[in-house]
Amino acid sequence: MPQTTKRPLGWLAALVIVTAFVLAGHALAMRSGLERLREAAGHRLDMVGAGLESDLARFEYLPSLLEMTPGVFALLADPDNPSLRNEVNRYLQGINATVGVSNLYVMDLTGLALAASDWNDPGTPVGTDFSFRPYVKEALAYGRGHFYGIGITSKRAGYYLSYALRQQGRQLGVATVKINLEEAETAWKKLPGNVLLVDERGVVILSSREEWKFRPLAPLAAQALADIASTRPYGEAKLAALDWRVTDGQVGDATVVILDGVGYLTSARPLRQSGWRLLVLDDVAPVRAAARNLAVTTALGAAVLLLLALLLWQRQRAVRQKLASRTALQAAHDDLEVKVAARTAELRSAVALLGDEVEVRKAVEADLRATQSELVHAGKMATLGQMSAGVVHELNQPLGALRTLSDNACVLLEQDRLSDVRGNLLRIAHLVDRLGRLTYQLKAFAHKAGSQRVPVDLQQVIANAQFLVSQRLRDNGVELVVQVQPAGLAALADEARLEQVLVNLLGNAIDAMQASPPRRLRVEASAVGAALDHCLIQVSDTGPGVRADILPRLFEPFITSKPAGAGLGLGLMISAHIVREFGGSLRACQMDGAGACFEIELPRAKTQRTEIDG
Repeated sequence: MPQTTKRPLGWLAALVIVTAFVLAGHALAMRSGLERLREAAGHRLDMVGAGLESDLARFEYLPSLLEMTPGVFALLADPDNPSLRNEVNRYLQGINATVGVSNLYVMDLTGLALAASDWNDPGTPVGTDFSFRPYVKEALAYGRGHFYGIGITSKRAGYYLSYALRQQGRQLGVATVKINLEEAETAWKKLPGNVLLVDERGVVILSSREEWKFRPLAPLAAQALADIASTRPYGEAKLAALDWRVTDGQVGDATVVILDGVGYLTSARPLRQSGWRLLVLDDVAPVRAAARNLAVTTALGAAVLLLLALLLWQRQRAVRQKLASRTALQAAHDDLEVKVAARTAELRSAVALLGDEVEVRKAVEADLRATQSELVHAGKMATLGQMSAGVVHELNQPLGALRTLSDNACVLLEQDRLSDVRGNLLRIAHLVDRLGRLTYQLKAFAHKAGSQRVPVDLQQVIANAQFLVSQRLRDNGVELVVQVQPAGLAALADEARLEQVLVNLLGNAIDAMQASPPRRLRVEASAVGAALDHCLIQVSDTGPGVRADILPRLFEPFITSKPAGAGLGLGLMISAHIVREFGGSLRACQMDGAGACFEIELPRAKTQRTEIDG
């Protein structure tokens, strides 16, 4: 082949090689960067979703408490009585001052608001007909309802929970609580990226970007617009569709979309509210910039390799020419050596510069990876903080009920209804015991290693744990079988913390058997060991068991087989830590048939063992 033809083909081959390196480096960097964004977005979705669902669910009990207030039913029976209206207004205002919701009001069967906690404020719903609202229709038809929208009188958005008020089997009215979610929306603005909450119609109802709020992801159909016009959930919003375009980019369960001309990696998570989705949008521009930088670096590296290959080829060619005609080409050979030396020096200089640049880029990439790890860790710690906040919210429910029962007791006492007063006082005592158990559990949870171990009656500890989960056992139709042999078997432990471990194991078993009838839970305790110097507690269920891929890592933090948002993966790790403090061990295994078995092995109390064995 002529020399003039070989040279263009060589340059073309070199260009193809460099292009292949560039494309491969760019694709690898893009996929790696998008995968890191997706993992970080997943942690944010878990944190934000858990917090939002907690805010939506923690006041579900509140409307039903009004069924225990005689004044409310008196007002529903005589809605034109100003004295009763004033009494109920102030009563609702007192409840709201304790629990801190946006509003609390009572309507008759026609949807007319009769009393409200903000009765003396501008924009109060008192006197307004809400019969067209879906939450009123749902409460009258099904007993309960929920709805998110902008208030008709207050012009402020909120989440509405409604409850049908019944007396002696008759439906007399509807109680409604309005929850303000603007605090959660404000907290989203402090998180990386953008967070959106989309309702069942595809309309953004909460957003960390104000300009996206109350705008659909796609143009709404005529039927949807007609439904919106009748229920008015978005107030006077124009409902102009966002410039939302889904691309072919896919990273796991995340999708690349174009919003207002900007590319975002979008991760979605459904909420328990029907049709609601939580979206996290991360700008992909930094990932693309990093991919371009890596592609340039790859191109430079490939060019250097090709130049070195070219240099080696030229040297070999020169050697062959030298051997063929040393005498005739001596002068040309010397000149070539000079040129090669000069070119080698230039290449070495270029390689040194490229090496420095590569080291700088490696350092930058290391910093990026460290920053990404810190973001993931921060997301996990934020989830732990959210769990603590949820415990604080749990305290507000009994406190609100205590306030209602005490006010009701005063009214009943004035009416000389002593038996009803006694019943209210018993309920108050039960709630106080509940608060005491909750705070005691919190103290036990916060207690560090080194607590004193004392003989603990296993029969009593199991009975206490059974009491704490008795409601869940009844709700889920779970049969519990308890067997302790010998009677009076005792272990060396801390009673409250061992009870905490058993409650966690029983709760996990109940969750695991929700879709696995029949539901049977067994708790067995016995003495084991050559000298019967240890106690073995076995908690087994008839659920699907533990997946083989997570069984070896079951006691590691943030490892869970529950659906996203249903658990943090910390319960078993904490339980294993508590058992180790007692000098024992916690392990898991699969049953021969179906289900899982957790075994707690603890030192046996010597004094108790001597009494039984003797």
